[in-house]
Amino acid sequence: MSFRVVIDSCGELTEEMKNSGNFVSAPLTLQVDEHVVIDDDSFDQAEFLKMVAESPNCPKSSCPSPEVYRDAYDCGADHVYAVTLSARLSGSYNSAELGKNLYLEDHPDAKVHVFNSCSASIGQTLIGLKIQELEEQGLSFEEVVEQTESYIRSQNTWFVLENLETLRKNGRLGTVKALVATALKIKPLMGATPEGTIIQLDQARGMNKALVKMVDVIAEKIEDAEKKTLAISHCNCPKRAQMVKDALMKRVPFRDVVILDTRGVSTMYANDGGIIVVA
Repeated sequence: MSFRVVIDSCGELTEEMKNSGNFVSAPLTLQVDEHVVIDDDSFDQAEFLKMVAESPNCPKSSCPSPEVYRDAYDCGADHVYAVTLSARLSGSYNSAELGKNLYLEDHPDAKVHVFNSCSASIGQTLIGLKIQELEEQGLSFEEVVEQTESYIRSQNTWFVLENLETLRKNGRLGTVKALVATALKIKPLMGATPEGTIIQLDQARGMNKALVKMVDVIAEKIEDAEKKTLAISHCNCPKRAQMVKDALMKRVPFRDVVILDTRGVSTMYANDGGIIVVA
């Protein structure tokens, strides 16, 4: 059976995923003041970070339209899946569902399922890879959906940000709290609830201490690591990502590791120097 996985552009794609023909990205649109940026292969991370740093306003994002999803589903594959960033953080999931309904109007027998990742960024990447793994095992469409939904419930997401400005600008972190944290060089360790909302788990003074704390939390939390893939996305800080990988692999026997630079939407939230870990 042939399959396609549509992942909104908050999720990064590996080169292997891009070249396989089974994955396609549905781009979100980013806006910084009067600048409009399409989050596709033309995305320039350095230029975008410069625009964000120079603007007093919060950058905004718009999810792909239902028509974008409908067209992505229309690919001739036997099984079609979409993986969106958390429905608690974006309208992308609802848009993907509307696109599915539009597609089914003309193709009522098509097999299409939309997954709410309850995560973002590299978490979506792992979900896409899980779908591929299950499809290559020859499972039925219904079995792939069931096992992938179970996998999503088992995922854990953590992140540490160097820069809190975007969270402050969009109201996810109070102005006073952000200013105090910046002045004291406090870096919060953040995570995601099972429903896909952002929560603060802990904090530390200085980036290195925060990363050490994150590694400690992950090492204590993870079970059956030998069956799991460690995924790390970073915003313009590959050495920091490698440091986190090395520290974790010394303590936890993950089956595999994926490290990717953030796409546009994840860059907007992670900001320069941010690290996201999913396992």
